[in-house]
Amino acid sequence: MAENSGTGLRPGESGSRDAEQQAIDVRNRKLARAGVARAERLLVSSYRLSSEQEAFDLLRRASQRFNVRLHTLAETAVHLPAPRPGAASWVPGRPRPAAPPLPVLRADERRLVDDSAVLKTALQRTLHITGAEMGNVQLVQNGMLRMEHHTGLNGRFTDYFTFVDASTTSCAQAAEQSRQVTVEDVAASDAFDEASRRTILQTGSRACHSAPLLSPRGTVIGMISSHHDRPLTPLTAAQAAALDQLGRQVGRWLVWHRNTTVVSALNHLHTTATH
Repeated sequence: MAENSGTGLRPGESGSRDAEQQAIDVRNRKLARAGVARAERLLVSSYRLSSEQEAFDLLRRASQRFNVRLHTLAETAVHLPAPRPGAASWVPGRPRPAAPPLPVLRADERRLVDDSAVLKTALQRTLHITGAEMGNVQLVQNGMLRMEHHTGLNGRFTDYFTFVDASTTSCAQAAEQSRQVTVEDVAASDAFDEASRRTILQTGSRACHSAPLLSPRGTVIGMISSHHDRPLTPLTAAQAAALDQLGRQVGRWLVWHRNTTVVSALNHLHTTATH
């Protein structure tokens, strides 16, 4: 059977790929919208707003003012106790501790001004430690891993793994087990379902390593994965220890950020909604 001229695709394969991409796009929009919608409903109920659009506008303005991702703000709002009627703030005042240090990132900490900068630098440091040129960092959101940053990975990969909610990937298994997971050969590993395997292989990854970001209590709050262009031998003890240290320092910083900057954004939203 001849392939379509110039495309490398067999007859009918292009249409199938388009349908698959459309399904992925619909899934991503639905999952991205779900968390924000829950926060909107909470705000409408708490502040007797006229519409969910008004609630969205409050979230958007607070996220922009405090340079916080809107979905991070929305998730934090949903998981905190609802604001009390008549209270001066959403979260009662508390001392604001200094940001925990991040020496493992080997970066000028004056440039690590927000979670985006921290996550990007953490990904760069992870790739340096593992000797890879491809990778991504995810944060836990509503029980799933949501991709926040990536490098060297194509659009088909990043679209497919925008949200990971099944244990058919190494990152999900590392999150479930709260430990580092190495896949030495993606093509031969049983860590993936076939759709995930194909998506990883087509981006040029032949091996991967996933390391968790941990809160001070040991809860997995994110994941950093490196992808390698050839089968991988196990990481050395020094590499694994460096990634463990990175995961704990970055995880501690992320918890601090949510307890300070994100809470400040919610308190600002509360003030705006009640005045």
